[in-house]
Amino acid sequence: MAQLVKERIRKQYGKLTASQKIICKIAIEKPSLLAIHTAKKIAEFTNTSEATVIRFCYALGYSGYTELQEEIKKSLLIGDQRKGPIQKYRDTEVTLDLSNYAHQVMESDIAYLQQGLQQMDYTLLQEVVKSIVQANRIVVVGFRWCHIPAKWLFSALNAIKGNTHLYTGAVDNADYFLTERDQEWLVIAISFPRHPSETVAMVHSAKELGAKILAITEGEFSPISQVADHLLKITTPQPVATSGMPTLFSMLNVLIKGVMLHDAENVQKRLQHYDEISSKLYSFVGEDEEDFSIF
Repeated sequence: MAQLVKERIRKQYGKLTASQKIICKIAIEKPSLLAIHTAKKIAEFTNTSEATVIRFCYALGYSGYTELQEEIKKSLLIGDQRKGPIQKYRDTEVTLDLSNYAHQVMESDIAYLQQGLQQMDYTLLQEVVKSIVQANRIVVVGFRWCHIPAKWLFSALNAIKGNTHLYTGAVDNADYFLTERDQEWLVIAISFPRHPSETVAMVHSAKELGAKILAITEGEFSPISQVADHLLKITTPQPVATSGMPTLFSMLNVLIKGVMLHDAENVQKRLQHYDEISSKLYSFVGEDEEDFSIF
């Protein structure tokens, strides 16, 4: 219930008028205003009209403002029970101190990880993992600092599943989209503000060519979320590039473990083959130890 309004906004956002998009911002960032105020009052807050607010509800597929308002009220009741860790951390947050910064940094990481755990949508997670397992080919894309988690995800998926590519932009090419469009393709895009135009362009082009899109980003207003088949929303401390990596990598690790569990037999065979090949190509210390384990 808590995700339904946001999902409708995400999927319809590109079709909304400029005035309706203003109402979207309140619905996402300050839903309590819609829960307690009339459509006329929301129109005053957003400098629009009551008719625009009603048309906004229709555009999202609701019968009217009352249905939207009731759904938001229910979602807020659920959300209030899930809000604890980050708010508690922010209430006690102080400027980093040289003598105690390690404790403060780790406390922040733990708060955001706990928040992500409490807000985990397991139905969505199951659908995302299933789409990864069923994909014939996977392309992972992430530019600027997102290239680091993108490369890790590509390496991990290629090890446990195979047929995974890392898109590197202009020096790469996407001919495989054109030559194998009959295959089930999945593009996993990692992008956070500021969003590189290369990532956005790649996602839109892949969508036009028929690929499924998994967007890992900050929210419904992200430029890659509008065309995504699935959105994994990740709330991280700011700036993401220097403070949000633990939260982001934790979610990527959840995806990898999910694939390993849902496709255990094939993954085990893949890892055994991977280990045999790597043993022939490289020398290791302690070769009798297993590098991979599902459990």
